Amino acid sequence: MINKNSISYRCVGDYNIPNFVLPPEEANIRLGKWGMLHKDYLLNHKKVLFTTLLTQGKLYQHCSEVETQAQDMFDSLVEQMKETEGVTEQLKEENQLEWVCRMSNIESRAREIICNDLIFT
Repeated sequence: MINKNSISYRCVGDYNIPNFVLPPEEANIRLGKWGMLHKDYLLNHKKVLFTTLLTQGKLYQHCSEVETQAQDMFDSLVEQMKETEGVTEQLKEENQLEWVCRMSNIESRAREIICNDLIFT
């Protein structure tokens, strides 16, 4: 193990690889669907931002915040669309197949809106 400029390195073949360790608060954050989608987007399309957040120890906190915003937005959008389109518990009791089809459509549109507005930005 080599120590240069307060960064420790390990030798792998002919290369010195830095030993990066996440801060303890970062290691305890668990990401859900939306947070993982956003992290993957940053990794593949916004590499500079991804690397900056990762090296500052803020990547998982950022993705966790996006996760919370996305889930709140999803719940709100689904409720608003259900109300606007008349998808009620009465419909569920009377015609379950119609209710499932309409709910699936609503949830699909809500996911698309969230991906366009929050996740892939």
